[in-house]
Amino acid sequence: MNDYTFDDVAVVMGTYNEEEAIGGVLADIERVTDGRAEVVCVDGSSDRTPEIARGMGARVVEQEPRGYGVAVREAVLTPDRPVVVTTDCDDTYPMERLPDFLDAINEGNDVVSGDRITPGAETMPALNRLGNRAFAALASLLLGRRLHDVTTGMRAYRRDLLHRIEWTENTGLSAELLMRPVARGYRVTELPIGYDERAGETKLDPLRGGAAIAKSILRVGVAERLGRQLDRSSETVDRA
Repeated sequence: MNDYTFDDVAVVMGTYNEEEAIGGVLADIERVTDGRAEVVCVDGSSDRTPEIARGMGARVVEQEPRGYGVAVREAVLTPDRPVVVTTDCDDTYPMERLPDFLDAINEGNDVVSGDRITPGAETMPALNRLGNRAFAALASLLLGRRLHDVTTGMRAYRRDLLHRIEWTENTGLSAELLMRPVARGYRVTELPIGYDERAGETKLDPLRGGAAIAKSILRVGVAERLGRQLDRSSETVDRA
């Protein structure tokens, strides 16, 4: 088994008008990883976010704004390093936990997913907290495995997994990035994490965004279950 270090890690994020927060996030990554992790920002901002990111040593991939999932999909597929960590650029996620995520990858996990809900997520708006619990319950029902937080933005992945799966969702990409590996038998674990109040204004309408995420969870869950059934049918035909 590989024993990865921060020299093997890329921390990636989609960024959109986060000039208030991006400097703090990048400074935390620099501090925690001793400057050894690569940082990739896929950016569609109209403010100073890309200039700040470049000035702090991040690799910036500019992209026309086409939604959360389009930016994050580009971000996770860009690095060459074998471990890819996603985070958000709004300073809500605890970068000091990066060593724990890397340890869990080194223990053999393919995906390590930050669970904000189990510890309480008191700083999250009540409607968002309720919605995230509902999303996790729906995904758990569809996949037949208890999941606690399917929309978290902080995860670690083995890079080869990210390139083996076709990612189809936009607003619901966070859920898809967890659900498909779970459905396909990859080794996935959830790691409870803290969650801070965001810096800057949110870009997501909770009702419209929530409906889009729920639809994505249904699409992905049904597609994965149907795929398993087709695989079993094919195996039965082959044996016959």
